[in-house]
Amino acid sequence: MSERPERPVDQRQRWRLVVARTPDAPDEAQREVADRWVSAIESAGLPVAWTEGARSRPRIAFGAPLPIGMAANGELIDVVLCERWPAWRVREALLGQVPAGWRLVELLDVWLAGPPLAGRVAAADYEVVLSGDPPLDRVGEAAAELLAAPNLPRQRVRGDATVEYDLRPLLIDVAVEGGPPVRVLTRTRLHPELGTGRPEEVVAALGDRAGLALEIETVVRERLVLAEDLP
Repeated sequence: MSERPERPVDQRQRWRLVVARTPDAPDEAQREVADRWVSAIESAGLPVAWTEGARSRPRIAFGAPLPIGMAANGELIDVVLCERWPAWRVREALLGQVPAGWRLVELLDVWLAGPPLAGRVAAADYEVVLSGDPPLDRVGEAAAELLAAPNLPRQRVRGDATVEYDLRPLLIDVAVEGGPPVRVLTRTRLHPELGTGRPEEVVAALGDRAGLALEIETVVRERLVLAEDLP
C-alpha cells in the first residue's frame, strides 16, 4: 500500500479572488461550482496549502453559495498559499484555467491571519431588472414603505411545507431606478440564524405593496458584503 503523498501545510499568503459568473454559465449547484474552481486552481499550479490531518484538503474557501443559474459580478474565493507569489504571477497562472462561464475580476492580497471568509460574509447586493416597464413612482413608493415597515410577514416554501418568516430583518436596503427597464437595487442580509434575504422575495413584497404583479427579467448578484463593510 503506497503512502499518502505529503501535502504542504505551511501558510505564507492568502489571495482573495473576486470572480464573476456570466448568464450563460452552466447551471450548477454550489458543490459542483466549488469542485470546478478547486480543480482550476490546482491545475494552474498555485502552491496551495493544505489542512492537517487524515482528511486534509486544500485551503480554498468560498464566500457564500450562489443560486443555480444566477449571474454574479463579485463572488469571493480565498486561496491560501504555502509560498508568497506576486499578483502578476497568480493572474498569469489562472489565465486559461478559469472554469467556463466564469472570469477573474480582481486579486486581493488579504491578511493571512484574518478570520475565515465564510463567517464574514454578512450581506449581498443584487440588481433585479423588471419586465413590462411597471410604473416607476408606484414601485418607488412601495420601496420606501418596505424600509419604513417594522416587520414584513411573508411565507416561504421549504420542502413540502410553507413557513412564516419576517423579511424585514433580512432587508437592509432597497431602491428603484427608472428606465425602461425598471431596476430594483437591493441589499439583503445573509444571517446564520435568520436565513438569507432573497431578491425575488423583495420583489414580491414590492409588488404586494404597490398592488402590481411584478415580473423579474434578470437577477445579478453584484457583490458579497463583508461584516466590516456594513454601516
